[in-house]
Amino acid sequence: MTEKRESAKKILYVDMDGVLADFQRVIDETDEETYQRCCAKPEENKAATFDEIPGIFKTMPPIKDAVESFRELSLHFEIYILSTAPWGNNSAWSDKLIWVKENLGDCAYKRLILTHRKDLNKGDFLIDDREKNGAGDFEGELIRFGSAEFPDWAAVKQYLLTKK
Repeated sequence: MTEKRESAKKILYVDMDGVLADFQRVIDETDEETYQRCCAKPEENKAATFDEIPGIFKTMPPIKDAVESFRELSLHFEIYILSTAPWGNNSAWSDKLIWVKENLGDCAYKRLILTHRKDLNKGDFLIDDREKNGAGDFEGELIRFGSAEFPDWAAVKQYLLTKK
């Protein structure tokens, strides 16, 4: 027997890093010694290996207006955090859960999905800052956070509230 969805609300997925949590700010503020000590391939592009630092995902500050927007959108959509955790950073999986609990609380209770294939999730909307990990092949509408059309949470929220 198939389990029914909890409501008739449209399904909205929200990426975590670069959409809810300010990954770039943590990159900019991490000292070179920590980076050299923790990253698997320090000779490569700094951003490409930064996700190897243990604990980095629980220290990110929320992006401006992200928490308030998530809470408001959760009233109108069946909302989930759809994020990818780096395979080589074991703490990332639990750190993302810690971040969600500390920053979003009850409105995100049991709403964290960690996957390397975002396109396998069924839904109406996905807010993501990149097309990686299947986001570009998502079956619903991809809302590119940080783009000219959706530069910030105010623009995203205004658009989505017309689509509920």
